[in-house]
Amino acid sequence: MSDITEIIFGLLGGLAIFIFGMNLMSECLQKAAGEKMKQILGLLTRNRVMGVIAGALVTAVLQSSSATTVMAIGFVSAGLMTLPQAISIIFGANIGTTITAQIIAFKITDYIYVFIFVGFILSFVSKKERIKNIGLTLFAFGLLFLGIETMGDVMKPLASSPVFTNMIARVADVPVLGVAVGTLMTLVVQSSSATIAVLQNFASQAGSDGVTSILGLAGAIPILLGDNIGTTITALLASVGQSRDAKRTAIAHSLFNISGALVFIWFVKPYAALIQYISPKGVEVEVISRQIANAHTIFNLTMTLIWIGLLGFMVKLVMKIIPDGEGEKKDLAQPVYLDDNVISQPAAALRLVAREVLHCSDIVKNMLVYLTGAVRDRDENMLQTVDEYGDALNTLHGKIDEYLAELFSSGALTEQQATATARLMCVQSDVAQMGSLSVEMSGWVREKLDKKYVYSDEAMGDLEKSLRCIEKNYGDTMTAMEKGDTKALEEIFRQKEKILDLDIDMRKKHMNRVNRGKCKKKLSLPYSRILHGIDRMGNCCVNLADEAVHQMNFTYFIPESGGTRTEIPGAVETSR
Repeated sequence: MSDITEIIFGLLGGLAIFIFGMNLMSECLQKAAGEKMKQILGLLTRNRVMGVIAGALVTAVLQSSSATTVMAIGFVSAGLMTLPQAISIIFGANIGTTITAQIIAFKITDYIYVFIFVGFILSFVSKKERIKNIGLTLFAFGLLFLGIETMGDVMKPLASSPVFTNMIARVADVPVLGVAVGTLMTLVVQSSSATIAVLQNFASQAGSDGVTSILGLAGAIPILLGDNIGTTITALLASVGQSRDAKRTAIAHSLFNISGALVFIWFVKPYAALIQYISPKGVEVEVISRQIANAHTIFNLTMTLIWIGLLGFMVKLVMKIIPDGEGEKKDLAQPVYLDDNVISQPAAALRLVAREVLHCSDIVKNMLVYLTGAVRDRDENMLQTVDEYGDALNTLHGKIDEYLAELFSSGALTEQQATATARLMCVQSDVAQMGSLSVEMSGWVREKLDKKYVYSDEAMGDLEKSLRCIEKNYGDTMTAMEKGDTKALEEIFRQKEKILDLDIDMRKKHMNRVNRGKCKKKLSLPYSRILHGIDRMGNCCVNLADEAVHQMNFTYFIPESGGTRTEIPGAVETSR
């Protein structure tokens, strides 16, 4: 194998080990953090300062500003946060991503295999999930530095190549060229952390004198600025096909980094002098990795301090770039909250799933209102609406199942998250069943209208009262489950006998009416089918109450109560 081929494959192999280690560390850190991730996510929607802090913390765990940005885009697209909140999170993500470069700047070459060995032993021997995840985190941390060490070893021969050093000299002397190189590198690798790691390693190679860096800090800073610009492509790609606010969030991320590059590129040498002044002193090749890390941190801190005060201007700017359009008709069968881009972040993905289940629950609430109204008013249009909602609900149920299957197959869930998700799936199943039963009831009521069955006013009144009872019990149960209101749930659970006895009570009343000649005997069969549907609806309500009493509530997935809800086309007021 020729020297140049060995260098190329060594560099690519080292980069592959680095990225694999970083991704594995991200996954294991999320699992080790467990419930802490929910608390961090709970900070996201408070205010701009907390948004910056939360963005930095989430990025520190995910080890990727792109992942945090994509998550923010998903949340704003789903309506879980406002555009200003999402932009403040992106500001924080840019600070959080500098932690990787700071870690890389530590010289732990002698301890790489210690981390790998200790991490392997902990993950291999321990039976506890948390200890296993901590062990895998250490193992991944060691792999990350092994990748860096591999890249550094194969790049050493390049420092003595006159052709290569002349090329680097051109890049170092022309800042715009350095920005272009950094941007292109990150566009290819799709990770600014990885390209900055390569930059730190390369800059640590000594020139012909064996003391000074082959690139120098002034030559590295433009490439660093380009790395920051290149990382915005991930957010822009994630915003394709999303809402206007999602696109605006991605553009805000781009504006943040591009504006920073445009400002700092004019002051590369003074900025390099400042970083050298505040950084540790020593032989350049030994301290330049830390200097690059500091330059990265100071750049993002400075731009965040500037833009956080101009957040209102940023919001106006991105809204001017992507103005509001005319109201778009919403497709009820399309998920409102689910986002495939955040499937690798389980705490965020489960929050979206929980919101989608509540959205399905809202659809069912409206189906029950329309169904009751159709019984009361003998309205065919209301029955048609119930059927349309039912078709959409069936599609949504399938997409939620597919999303959860992908989430489980990713292996990213902790045992506690998996247990809670199984309960959520039971709730979703009952919600879907309520929707299916509503459609069945709609068919039976339509049969009555089409065949002109004449039930007594008393029979129709009992039917309407029973549906109202189901509607209220279902709505109260889901609301209490959403808010984690244990007192309300206990009261609902105490009323389960009343729900379970609806079918028996109505059958008794129907037979009494038949005996008195108020209802026709031949209509008992179609009326009994309706009563059977009510009985099954009541069982669903009781199942939901059982789940709620056994500690299933949505506050596990969505720490903050309330929140904005997506409007359902054609929805009516569900409160009575």
